[in-house]
Amino acid sequence: MRPARLAALLAVLLLLLARADARPSPRDFDQAIDVAGRSRAFRVHVPPGYGIDPLPLVIVFHGGGGNWQSAERQTGFTALADRENFIVVYPNGSGRLADRLLTWNACNCCGYALDRKIDDVAFLRAMVKSLRANFKIDADRIYATGISNGGMLCYRLACELSDVIVGIAPVAGAFNCEVCKPIRPVSVLAIHGTADQHVLYEGGKPKKRADRWHPRVDRSVSYAVRFWVAQDGCRPDPIRTENGDVIRDTWPDGRFGSEVALITIRGGAHSWPGGQRLNARLDPPYPGLNATEEIWRFFAAHPRRPSR
Repeated sequence: MRPARLAALLAVLLLLLARADARPSPRDFDQAIDVAGRSRAFRVHVPPGYGIDPLPLVIVFHGGGGNWQSAERQTGFTALADRENFIVVYPNGSGRLADRLLTWNACNCCGYALDRKIDDVAFLRAMVKSLRANFKIDADRIYATGISNGGMLCYRLACELSDVIVGIAPVAGAFNCEVCKPIRPVSVLAIHGTADQHVLYEGGKPKKRADRWHPRVDRSVSYAVRFWVAQDGCRPDPIRTENGDVIRDTWPDGRFGSEVALITIRGGAHSWPGGQRLNARLDPPYPGLNATEEIWRFFAAHPRRPSR
């Protein structure tokens, strides 16, 4: 065989071997399931490191009036999932339109989902069941996060889906459920700004409210923290650290390895800290904290552990 031809064959062989050893590229899947006669949609992102071992699952909820695309853009969880090797899913809420101006039924908020009494808990249970049937997911590392109306839904899931959800991280969301009887401890990280005018840090009627047809009174951030500290059996006195405008309080040593934490941002508005501002009408994100990174660190440190 001539040297030139041999060299060409070797080059082709090396290229094929390199492609065989290469990790698969990131993949996105648009899926839908039927729940109570209603088609419910969600986007699944699988990281390039997906393989033999089951991966953590992070569910990210958009705020009221958003959709899965806004949640992905606002938080940047897709890029972090690729780097840290977890699966992320962005569900759509419900509304009069199929893919925008969507809301969640989160106890006393919000909009179409509240009016129609949409069973979002049933939707999320069915969605996780479908995901576990089609992807390799670690059942001890299933988490939920979201902003505003989506953060409120996180609290509801912790109440009604604690057999599935291991930890939640509501951002700028209030815990307004009248009945909450979780059957297992749930780790909680709340992130909230003191200058939030849509969901007040101290609780009460929102000073800025886009939905005038659904007046509500929100409970305070401290109410949510006290409830979950007691519910999880955490140490009653917090560990506090401060860094500029960012105050971190942590209540460790909860049952099944659970923990409650609160990140308070002095002067922080109604936004996803460190995230993308989707339009000029929304409050600017606080730049001194990356909420997405903080939330993942909290989730990664709190898998469900056996009772001790």
